[in-house]
Parts: sequence; structure tokens; C-alpha cells
Amino acid sequence: MGNIKQQVESIANQLENGITFDYCGMDASEFNSEPNDIISGYDYLTDVLDIQYIVNSASEFIGARVLVAFGGPNIWIDTARSVVEGAWWEDSYTVSYGFDAMGLEEALRELWECRA
Repeated sequence: MGNIKQQVESIANQLENGITFDYCGMDASEFNSEPNDIISGYDYLTDVLDIQYIVNSASEFIGARVLVAFGGPNIWIDTARSVVEGAWWEDSYTVSYGFDAMGLEEALRELWECRA
């Protein structure tokens, strides 16, 4: 379980503190940014594997589950509950996060509200 715990905690840390253009290997100048600037929630979503939207009966956005790793372990970010969940076979680990430095939930909300 150590590997799952480490990966889940790392993703929660990235959500709380943000990820820089330099860390991601992105050319910050293409975004009129500096290498140590934090990427946006939209930038983060370009590499996710799946998004499951959580809505109420009026189709209003509540949150989303974002699949960020698959195949060992599977790791989901659940913005409705502010947790990162990891599971692999019988092992699982969940950690909460308190701050969304990249604006991931805002980006997800906008994507839901702009759907065709």
C-alpha cells in the first residue's frame, strides 16, 4: 500500500500547492507565463483519462470525479468531496485536500456548463 499512499498524497499535494509549467515540462512562454507560474485547471485536465460529472436532478454541477491514473493503481480526484482516492486490488487509500491552487473545480464547472 505504500506506493498507493505515496501517489495519492503526491496528487493531493499538487492540488493544494499547484504544479508549475517547469515541473510539467510545458513551455511557459507559449502561455505568456513564467516557468515557475502555476498551470491552470484547464491545463491539468488535458492529460486526464476520464471525467465523471456529479450533478443534481436539475443538472446543476455539484463536482466531478477525475481519473488521473489507471492500471496500477487507479487514482481519482473527487472534487465534490475534496478527496483523492487510490485503489489497486485490495489496497486503497484516500486523502482529503483543502485548497485547489490550479482552479480545477472551476474549470470542471465551466466545462459542464458549456457542454453542447
